[in-house]
Amino acid sequence: MSNDKLILEKIVPDQEKSSFHWLVNPKLNDFFLWHFHPEYELVFIEAAAGKRHVGEHVGNFNESDLVFIGSYIPHLNFDYGIKTEYLKTVLHIQPQFLKNELLNTPELEAIASLFEKSKYGIAFGENVKKLVGEKFKKTTKLTSFEQFLSMLEIFKILGETNDYMLLHTEIPKNQYNKKEEERLRKINMFIEINYTRKIDLIEIAQLSNLSTAAFCRYFKKMTKLSFTEFLNNYRINQAKLMLMNHKNVSETCFDAGFDSLSYFNRTFKKVMGENPSSFRKKYSKL
Repeated sequence: MSNDKLILEKIVPDQEKSSFHWLVNPKLNDFFLWHFHPEYELVFIEAAAGKRHVGEHVGNFNESDLVFIGSYIPHLNFDYGIKTEYLKTVLHIQPQFLKNELLNTPELEAIASLFEKSKYGIAFGENVKKLVGEKFKKTTKLTSFEQFLSMLEIFKILGETNDYMLLHTEIPKNQYNKKEEERLRKINMFIEINYTRKIDLIEIAQLSNLSTAAFCRYFKKMTKLSFTEFLNNYRINQAKLMLMNHKNVSETCFDAGFDSLSYFNRTFKKVMGENPSSFRKKYSKL
């Protein structure tokens, strides 16, 4: 398994004629696995916090994430970089799954709509995550036929809910070549190691073998975020973990790489919708 290029992953079904392939808690958090495959992918992960990178979409999740990814959409493994305990279940669905039936069976209309929307990538909201997440974990322990029936029920729930967001406004394309993938991998690794200190744009541009202006254009194109926005999101993600472990706000600010408490407070509130003090209080009694 290579961690330095975009990989076309070959999915082997659990059984010769199975429509599904399950991965229960594969430990890939130390691997930058940017990959794609023809199978649909449904991911449920429970972790204190993590990163969601699907196509051109980059975001964070807290406590859990439930995402449905269409065929051939490049994506990063959802546990990449997670340092805390986590549980991840991945379901790969063969591209020919109920292909004709979805088009011709009225009872499957909601499921057909779900698979059509998966071309954009779909992230589901809190209520759906709780309901489907528990069903999803239990399904892996069932027989093959029972799994099939359970997955139809889960797909129906996902197809009928309004508690979701599309991750793209247009169907994403596989726009990454080997050189660009290597740059993104180096940038991610550099941020992981150095986020606690001041990072100059010149430094990160040189790492990417680009001028500062060219790097800014490149990074915005690849992630839809400026480098400062991306770095701040990463630092806030780390800050949340610190606050959840009862570290005080001032100490968290500087340990997460911010050099101004007022700027940290403003950035945290912009990203999280609340200030770090109120966020910390939620976990003070745990």
